[in-house]
Parts: sequence; structure tokens; C-alpha cells
Amino acid sequence: METLEDMRKSIDNIDNAIVAMFSERFKVTNRVGQYKAKNGLPAKDGDRESIQFKRVNELALQYGLDPEFAESYLEKIIASVVRNHEEIAKRTEPGAQ
Repeated sequence: METLEDMRKSIDNIDNAIVAMFSERFKVTNRVGQYKAKNGLPAKDGDRESIQFKRVNELALQYGLDPEFAESYLEKIIASVVRNHEEIAKRTEPGAQ
């Protein structure tokens, strides 16, 4: 019989995997920000965001997760990514330190 401690260990392992995946995701989005800055592209891409929200909504439904919850996590991630891209762009501008 599975104990409470066993279940909590499973939760801890899942949390570890989630944080590791977020780290990998942000490494890639950092490269995207550098690409955008070097090529004069805007930090925010509304079309891409719309596609991502639709995709996450569909994935949430597929996996039995509340779509509103999934979208709320994506909103937070996108806001962080856009801020990072804006900072990268400032540092990439000619004469920026």
C-alpha cells in the first residue's frame, strides 16, 4: 500500500522535473530573445502567443488538466519571456553596456 510519504516523494520528483523543464525552456527562449534582438524583431509576438494558448488549451484537455490553469501558467511564462527579450534587446542596442 502506498503511503503518504511515498506520494509526497512522487510529487517532489514531479516538481523537480517541472523545474528542470522550465529551466530548459527558458534557455531556449533566451536564445530566441538574442535572435530577435540581433534581427530587429519585436520582443512580443501576438500571433505566436495566440497559437501557444490554443495549443496549451488543447494539451490541457488531452491530459485532463483544467485549461484555465494551463493558460494561467502560460501567461506567467510569456510575461517573463517578453520581459527578458526586452532586456536582451536593450543590451543589444548599439552603444548599450
